[in-house]
Amino acid sequence: MKIRQNVRHWAAKKALTAPVIGKRVEDRLVDLHTSIFLDKADAVHREARRAHLDDFFEATMDTYVAALDSGYTEAKAREITHVQANFDFYNHGWTEMMEFPGDELADHYDRYADFFERWGITIDDPLGDFRPDDGISDAPSTPEKLDDPEHPHAEGGFADDVYVETDDGEVVVGGQDEPEDVDPADAPGVDSDEAGAD
Repeated sequence: MKIRQNVRHWAAKKALTAPVIGKRVEDRLVDLHTSIFLDKADAVHREARRAHLDDFFEATMDTYVAALDSGYTEAKAREITHVQANFDFYNHGWTEMMEFPGDELADHYDRYADFFERWGITIDDPLGDFRPDDGISDAPSTPEKLDDPEHPHAEGGFADDVYVETDDGEVVVGGQDEPEDVDPADAPGVDSDEAGAD
């Protein structure tokens, strides 16, 4: 998959694993992801999907941290959560929200099969063991879109590795090295006073 990586991603990684500010960053990241993907949805479906996406993305924050703890790079840990989301979009027939074509689902699963199998994640069950005990909100599906899928926001041909686009527009296979001077205050939802708190 092709994703972006900049200082805000590194700061979010640092902040998500920190006390005090971690929850605030998580909440902001959930809001951002929900907004980004709802903008890709047909306007008539957006509000009906909002609660589901909020719950889903909140669960994937735990996936992200677990992937980091398992030794995956920031780019790969984040890509894992995007793959989960695309499984969910496909299962609901939300093809207009997908980041890669449906015929690449198995390729993306196979790349992270060890992690996915460890946590019970499948294409049919994108959250696996990360599904909250009280579940997540339902949302109406559009299965008819799977018959003739349109993927206006999908980029195919990136299923063999994680491809990272830098702020300079360069595409780096596998991602970038983490900067030494990452400031968690640069993460979404954090101000400098909170970042300095213990």
